[in-house]
Amino acid sequence: MTVAKDDSGDYTTIQEAINSAKAFPDKRITIYVKKGIYHEKVKIPSWNNLITIQGEHRDSTIITYDDYFDKIDKGRNSTFITPTMLVQGRDCVLENLTIENTAGPVGQAVALAIEADRCVVKQCNLMGNQDTFYAAGEGNRQYLINCYIEGTTDFIFGEATVVFEKCQIHAKSNSYITAASTPQHVPYGFVFLDCGLTADRDVNKVYLGRPWRQYAKTVFVHCNLGDFILPEGWHNWSNPAAERTAFYAEFQNNGNGYHPQKRVPWSHQLRKSEAKKYTVDQILNIKTLKNEKGWYLK
Repeated sequence: MTVAKDDSGDYTTIQEAINSAKAFPDKRITIYVKKGIYHEKVKIPSWNNLITIQGEHRDSTIITYDDYFDKIDKGRNSTFITPTMLVQGRDCVLENLTIENTAGPVGQAVALAIEADRCVVKQCNLMGNQDTFYAAGEGNRQYLINCYIEGTTDFIFGEATVVFEKCQIHAKSNSYITAASTPQHVPYGFVFLDCGLTADRDVNKVYLGRPWRQYAKTVFVHCNLGDFILPEGWHNWSNPAAERTAFYAEFQNNGNGYHPQKRVPWSHQLRKSEAKKYTVDQILNIKTLKNEKGWYLK
C-alpha cells in the first residue's frame, strides 16, 4: 500500500492504510509513505502485527501532532494518551520517518510510544520535549538503530528492554535523558551502544538518567558523551533507596562528559567480562524460541 498527500497513492492518511490492513497477517505488510507532512495521530493496534511503515525520506516524511498532558486533561495518566504514534502490534518496523510532538515545552508530550514486543525503529527522527519516546511493556524488546532522538526531561522512558545502536541522543535542556522503570526480574533495561550524546549550545547540566521506578537499569557502552553531562552522571530522583536497587553502568565511553572517577558511587564501571553481556544478540534474543534469533534484522 502507498500513502500520499497528493492522491497519487492508495490512501491520503497513514491511519487509513493501517485500518485497511489484514488483522493477524501471515506475512509482513508494508505501507510506503511518500514525502509530506501527515498531521494525524497514528495507532497500530495489536491485531495489526507484522506491519512496516516505510517513509520515502526520514527528514521529509513527517508524522506530527501536538497533544500534551494538560490538553488531554484526563487525570494523572494523561501522558499515555498524548503519543503522535502508538504501536501496539508486535513485529512492527518503522523506517525513514520523522515522528514528532510539536506541543513544545508544556509538560509531558509523547512523540512515539511502543507497547509491543520485537519492534524495530531504524533511520528515524523522534522529536519532542518532555517524554519524547515511551518504551513500554514488561518483557517487550525494541531495537532502535541509526535514529535521532531529542528532548528535554526524561525523554527516553519506560519499562521495556531497548537497545539503541548508533543513535544520536540530543538534550534540549538541563535535565535528565532517561527514566527507566525496568521490572525487578528483567535483566536488561535501556542499553546504548556506540551512540553520540549531543546538546543545544546553552545546555550544560544533564544527567544520564534517573530511576522512574526502583529497579531501573540503564547502560552506556562505547558512547561519546558531550561535556554537558554532569560528572556525577546519575540522579536518584530524591529516593536514596533506589541507589541500592537501580543498575546504572558504563563501559569504555569517551568524550568530555566521560568522568568515570567522578560518577556517583552507586553506579558501575563494567569490567570487560561484564561488558560481554551487552551485545545486541545477547540482549534481544531468547535462544529457547526457534523464531527468535535475529528478529531485529528485519
